Amino acid sequence: MITRHPPFKILHRVVQQRSVQFKNFHSSKHVHQPLDQSPHTTIASLNRSMLTALRGNLSLEALDLFKKQLQWGFLGNIDQVTVAIVLKACCGNSKLGCQIHAFAISSGFISHVTVPNSLMNMYCKAGLFDRALVVFENLNNPDIVSWNTVLSGIQRSDDALNFALRMNFTGVAFDAVTCTTVLAFCSDHEGFIFGFQLHSCILKCGLDCEVFVGNALITMYSRCCRLVEARRVFDEMRNKDLVSWNAMLSGYAQEGNSGLEAILVFLEMLREGMKLDHVSFTGAISACGHGKEYELGRQIHSLAVKIGYDTHVKVCNVLISTYSKCEDIEDAKLVFESIIDRNVVSWTTMISISEEDATSLFNEMRRDGVYPNDVTFVGLIHAITMKNLVEEGQMIHGVCVKTSFLSELNVSNSLITMYAKFESMSDSMKVFEELNYREIISWNSLISGYAQNGLWQEALQTFLSALMDALSSIASAESISMRHGQRCHSHILKLGLNTNPIVSSALLDMYAKRGSICESLGVFSETPLKNVVAWTAIISAHARHGDYGAVMNLFKEMEREGVKPDSITFLAVITACGRKGMVDTGYQLFNSMVKDHLIEPSPEHYSSMVDMLGRAGQLKEAEEFVGQIPGGAGLSVLQSLLGACRIHGNVDMAKRVADNLMEMEPMGSGSYVLMSNLYAEKGEWEKVAKIRKGMRERGVRKEIGFSWVDVGDADGSLYLHGFSSDDKSHPQSEEIHRMAETLGLEMKFLEKERKRKRVFVTT
Repeated sequence: MITRHPPFKILHRVVQQRSVQFKNFHSSKHVHQPLDQSPHTTIASLNRSMLTALRGNLSLEALDLFKKQLQWGFLGNIDQVTVAIVLKACCGNSKLGCQIHAFAISSGFISHVTVPNSLMNMYCKAGLFDRALVVFENLNNPDIVSWNTVLSGIQRSDDALNFALRMNFTGVAFDAVTCTTVLAFCSDHEGFIFGFQLHSCILKCGLDCEVFVGNALITMYSRCCRLVEARRVFDEMRNKDLVSWNAMLSGYAQEGNSGLEAILVFLEMLREGMKLDHVSFTGAISACGHGKEYELGRQIHSLAVKIGYDTHVKVCNVLISTYSKCEDIEDAKLVFESIIDRNVVSWTTMISISEEDATSLFNEMRRDGVYPNDVTFVGLIHAITMKNLVEEGQMIHGVCVKTSFLSELNVSNSLITMYAKFESMSDSMKVFEELNYREIISWNSLISGYAQNGLWQEALQTFLSALMDALSSIASAESISMRHGQRCHSHILKLGLNTNPIVSSALLDMYAKRGSICESLGVFSETPLKNVVAWTAIISAHARHGDYGAVMNLFKEMEREGVKPDSITFLAVITACGRKGMVDTGYQLFNSMVKDHLIEPSPEHYSSMVDMLGRAGQLKEAEEFVGQIPGGAGLSVLQSLLGACRIHGNVDMAKRVADNLMEMEPMGSGSYVLMSNLYAEKGEWEKVAKIRKGMRERGVRKEIGFSWVDVGDADGSLYLHGFSSDDKSHPQSEEIHRMAETLGLEMKFLEKERKRKRVFVTT
């Protein structure tokens, strides 16, 4: 390993190697002359010169200074700060960054936390977050900058909030940068709860005095439509900057119904002598547009002209929108014509408000080199629809196909509506059928199209299909309250569609999948024509609840009624046998399915059989069964066998199965976690540590399991609260934990009483 002051021979060899590696570095004519003329410089002067180059946006110059030190063989003039600066000079260039990464490792500078922090920052900017995470996981003592660097590189809000929780559990104290970064991810309901709790921590730690933390809080509350809380934070800020005022102004303007408050904030900014920028003007003008305050909008426009923001493209775009909302199309056109560099928003806004010239504007936009977005096509298709331009509509459809905009739901929905207006429902249906995902607007567009064209039967059939699609979605999504399904059920009863066999089967399946046995039985008893779907749904509902007796009775009744069971029916019954420990019955049903009903077993059937044998402790038989599966065992089968090994503590078999699973799914966390838990139960902690280390090295992350509980209030709220293990995000978490503890103690007491009575009866 090369030290910071190596012998001359080694140094010479390293310099030759590094000069080859840095062959892509280009020198600049504007490099600091003193350093060019004399290689004898100090660490401080080198670092100062590189920083000066960076501040002047001369990153190549900074890189060239670094390269010259390597060429001259003066590694003693380089320290960890130099390496950190040169990584910053890479500006997200991963090729150069990787070379410097190699140099940092070989020179030993990687041991200074400043260097890994700069490496992670470089990889994040280069879009190589996985590499940044590997650097982080290899740090022995990451500091707060290390944590914040990784946090800022995360893209998804769920991942960011989970990482912040990890910081908290590790005992890392949040600083102002941490809080600001995390608050930027708090946008949905779960994020708001997290942000609300973080706000409490900010107050406790005294970080609310930081202006940019206050700004982040205002933005978070505004984004979550909590303007009262946002205003409270704003009013309590001792020091406010332009960002603070703009955040509050934008919050009011975006809400839509708070235009007056937005204008008052803008006027207050003027009284306070704040230096306005384009964000201030866009917020104020947007508020005028929402409230259709035409005269006030013109006055603010005049102020923008005086200050010099009348040609700013974002200000002009909002002005066009505001004038169009106030029905002054001529002024909107004048503003559009005054824009020097029109962007996609400028063109899209004009296309949306100029139905007469929409097509010509679109063509002019393309000639101007501006690429359209999905909103552009929606506005254009609407204009074509209103003018009944059939040929132009077909041409734009073709453009959407070529540019892949047909995958955008709002564009496809607009095309469905357009063809319906053109009385071409076959084309509407074709667009609808090509959708990968259908939302309520898609269904409504098609139903309305059929109704407008007098196709009442097709409209009703599409409505029924939409109902089934909605019920299926409610059944499959744990995060959706079942009250939505109950509302759909009520609507179906009002329409008298509950006797329709297709609708009743969908209702039954929805209640069954959500585990509501009473409602399932109610729908089942009212179903006039009980087909295989209805029977399978009610059998599956009882199987999920472990009611083996009800499952077998229903299965026999189904056969007596002459309804042939399908593969899903057998899967439900075999699952029930497995949970009850009825191995012989399960085998009989499996053989009957294959031989009598000629149904080919699916991976799920094999998995259920293995699970059944595993639960009964027949691990040897389970392994033999796995070996007889045609084509080899799949993931679900091996996962079932591994789960059984863990339950019964069979380490040897578990090791064999886990190796196969890791080979099939190297990034799947399930097999690692099961083996780790198995070794932990056996007290083999070294093997536990080895598995966890292997997970870190391979970048395998344990998936966090979530559950949902319907906490709807008496007022009819449909809110479902999602939670994971050791979760304390619920506002009443303390009461919940106390109640869980009480229930646990009561269960233990009842168990002791049951054992005591059993002993008493025996004696």
